[in-house]
Amino acid sequence: MDRDACLLVNPAAGGGKAARVLPDVEAELRRLGVAFRTEQTTSLLHATELARAAAERGEAIVTLSGDGLIGSVVGTLKQVDGALLGVLPGGRGNDLARVLGIPLEAVPACEVIATGTPRALDIGEVEGRSFIGIASLGFDSVANKIANEAPSRLGNLVYAYGALRALASWRPATFTVDFDGASSRTFTGWSVGACNSKAYGGGMYAAPDAELDDGLFDVVMCSDIGKLRFLRLLTKVFKGTHIHEPFIEVRRSASVRIAADRPFTVYADGDPIGDLPLTMRVVPHALDVLCPS
Repeated sequence: MDRDACLLVNPAAGGGKAARVLPDVEAELRRLGVAFRTEQTTSLLHATELARAAAERGEAIVTLSGDGLIGSVVGTLKQVDGALLGVLPGGRGNDLARVLGIPLEAVPACEVIATGTPRALDIGEVEGRSFIGIASLGFDSVANKIANEAPSRLGNLVYAYGALRALASWRPATFTVDFDGASSRTFTGWSVGACNSKAYGGGMYAAPDAELDDGLFDVVMCSDIGKLRFLRLLTKVFKGTHIHEPFIEVRRSASVRIAADRPFTVYADGDPIGDLPLTMRVVPHALDVLCPS
């Protein structure tokens, strides 16, 4: 990498994993000849402030965190000309790193910071807030809330735990989805996901054909099926084979507006990002991200 870096660390990420691996990460970056300084965040707002200031100084922003911190800073970085993001996995899911082929352990991933190639990626926007992975709602709203409140010792199993807990009380909802203002779909079922990336939830390939640089969401919709059948469906999501089921529909769209017959919070990159009804859109090639060469 041909510029200095600001290593942005969320100490609590991954149940404290980021804080534990930080000394080894710093040592490895020094060994690789990466010039950097370290900033520890106290909140997502604090992270965005640190990221903006560093990017405006011409520093690359390197996150040691989970996808939530990444999703928070990308909206700020896209506003700074020449901003560059590097990703060191330090959370529970680490799905952006997984999709980009970055090693899922932070120390080996330092090699990408030192020798990686910038790649222009799309980001998603939800009425002023940004995300880089998947924004989903419905059943996912309930499961994400439970997962975020679960014990950190569960690691990336926290998402499966959230889904199993949510299953007990779930009842189908009716969703209306508008695509690019040109067509719409109303259905009763489980969930809607606006997928900028392929994976979420610690390796669940909700949209296996989604690309991070094609200017489109893969909008994945799950119609009404019984709970036992849905449970079997969840096991297929880890391989992405669920999209071949007749009750799964995928459409591609640069923007999508979603409403439902009852309130839902939309979660993106593991964090709440808005409440229905709302509109999401893709911002094409919004940010350069260091990827394996």
